[in-house]
Amino acid sequence: MQKAIIIYFLTGKKNNIDELNQLLSEGWKVISQKPMSNGQGNASLSLVIVEK
Repeated sequence: MQKAIIIYFLTGKKNNIDELNQLLSEGWKVISQKPMSNGQGNASLSLVIVEK
């Protein structure tokens, strides 16, 4: 089974990295990661594919 999630990082308090960490602690493995942001603005975005 695979899932696609978009990880965002605005600041240390405004991000969803905990969502990815939770999946990893449940045994999911990252199989692909692609940046989605172009360096403009404050946000960093990545498309992450995980698999269990």
